[in-house]
Amino acid sequence: MAEKLLHNYPYLIAALIFAVGCYIVLSHTNLMRKIIGVNVMETAVFLFLVAAGNVRGGKPPIIDLANPDVAYVNPLPSALILTGIVVSVSVTALSLALVVRIHRQYGTIDADEIAAIRSAEDV
Repeated sequence: MAEKLLHNYPYLIAALIFAVGCYIVLSHTNLMRKIIGVNVMETAVFLFLVAAGNVRGGKPPIIDLANPDVAYVNPLPSALILTGIVVSVSVTALSLALVVRIHRQYGTIDADEIAAIRSAEDV
């Protein structure tokens, strides 16, 4: 059992980092901290994909016809990670722009205070 856990430690670390990010998102009411939590969760997903694409003793995916029996690292997770990083940066930029807009509108970035202000405006 312990040997399997040690063999799959990148997956465990990715799950732990994802749990930390989820805790940050769920436990804080500050919108900036929520954005940081989402970024931590995205990083955990990237780590998981890197771990999934790794082959122990694998070579970069450059085909060598002289040695066809070499194990290659899967290039698809790397491509997905690059796409994911671009999407992550875009989502973060949009989120930060929305937080700036919310701060201008309500004067705070605390979700509970914003909800209280909105409920007071509705009455």
